[in-house]
Amino acid sequence: MPCHPARARELLGKGRAVVARQVPFTIRLKDRTLAESEVDGVQLRIDPGSKGTGLALTDEKKETNEHGATVTVRRGLVSVELQHRADQIRLCMQQRAGYRHRRRSANCRYRAPRFRNRGHPTGWLPPSLRHRVDTTFSVAKRLCRYAPVTEIHVELVAFDTHSMSTGRPLKGAEYQQGPLAGTSARAYLHAKWDNTCAYCDATGVPLNIDHLRPRSRGGSNRISNLVLACIPCNQAKGNGPVEVFLAHRPDRLAKILQQVRTPLHDAAAMNATRWRLTDALGSIGKPVHSWPGGQTKENRTAMGLAKAHTLDALSVGHLDHEDGDAIVRFPAQVLVVKATGRGSYARTTPDRFGFPRLQRARTKQHFGYVTGGSCAGRHTLRQVGRYVDRAHLCPCQGAAQPCHSEGPDQRLSPESSAPATR
Repeated sequence: MPCHPARARELLGKGRAVVARQVPFTIRLKDRTLAESEVDGVQLRIDPGSKGTGLALTDEKKETNEHGATVTVRRGLVSVELQHRADQIRLCMQQRAGYRHRRRSANCRYRAPRFRNRGHPTGWLPPSLRHRVDTTFSVAKRLCRYAPVTEIHVELVAFDTHSMSTGRPLKGAEYQQGPLAGTSARAYLHAKWDNTCAYCDATGVPLNIDHLRPRSRGGSNRISNLVLACIPCNQAKGNGPVEVFLAHRPDRLAKILQQVRTPLHDAAAMNATRWRLTDALGSIGKPVHSWPGGQTKENRTAMGLAKAHTLDALSVGHLDHEDGDAIVRFPAQVLVVKATGRGSYARTTPDRFGFPRLQRARTKQHFGYVTGGSCAGRHTLRQVGRYVDRAHLCPCQGAAQPCHSEGPDQRLSPESSAPATR
């Protein structure tokens, strides 16, 4: 069970426990097994998100309040904020697809079209979405190994992207067919902007459909991201952001940005991964309980907590505020876990056209040195004496003047007239 730091120092000082992990600081008892102990257990509460996920270890106890009633008191023991790298994965996948498209389109020979007959296995998710599930499952499994977790509580929330795209609730046939049923996007934009350019109010000229946030910068084809633009304005804006194009006209920029709504990428990602995450957490072997997002918000508001992933995770689950149930403690320090990936698996470094430029070394460490590193003070000091390599090679040996890195594998011979310099 989690204990006070003074108790942990006492157990370590008497030799009854050893340090199992530094972050989060975990000790393991040596003179008692789990079968010989009476452990109440803790709960793991998870608030999944698109950019980050909050995890909290809590314990609940029954206490008697000043009125003699029995209430449930929840205490936060450990808070972890997991930062995902899904956006970076998606950009890397787009870059790889662009390289492949460039190589294929550069070949002028005719190639017959191929069918997209390669199916996906059951439960397949794109790498950027699968990353959210795998990293959350990995951190949850580690916390279950460090602490006596008896049950897992996860927030299961669903977003209505159809209503979010219009900015208002939809009912009946309008919800089934959409608010633009019976018309086209071009006709809707011409009626909305009165057949004028959204940037310069030009009329009587050919108008193109322009993306406020370009597709190359993550923009979508939603109707709120489309405007009418004349050919000169469309060419002048290009694929740049509209904030830069209209920086000198703030009034026009504010008028255009009124129609832009929140992107739906994060909401769609949560809808696609919520059941996959619940199924993955069930494989840990602990009971998994799912709770709606509205209950989490109600608990957080009733306790007066700020909006944060870790505080949302602390508020996941049932609390009867009318009977006096409350959250009495939350950790002052939050452990931030950032997903950094495992490096690049590319065997070559491509040029700006996507063609291989040079071969990458398959081994990232050579004689204790990491590829891509640099030596401090390289080629700045005059070498005195003769360099002798006893065990390994210096990474700067191929240069005209090798560096003088201190270590057991670099020495100056007795013939040197000066001591070794760094």
